[in-house]
Amino acid sequence: MSTLTIRLPDDKHERLKALARANAVSVNKLIDELATVALANFDARVRFETRAARGNPERALALLDKLDRVVDAP
Repeated sequence: MSTLTIRLPDDKHERLKALARANAVSVNKLIDELATVALANFDARVRFETRAARGNPERALALLDKLDRVVDAP
């Protein structure tokens, strides 16, 4: 496990401590959870962009049109 030192403005540090208290976790655990969310979002974006680059725009639009017809059907 690594140790990371970051510099934050005092007011931001106080807000993070309050958020951690409100969630009944340590500031360390809160930062770990926030980093996990940020990395998951990054990974999802990379996967989406990779798949989008291989995609076929005409086929995608045809699928959206098909979805619209299903949703609009009585």
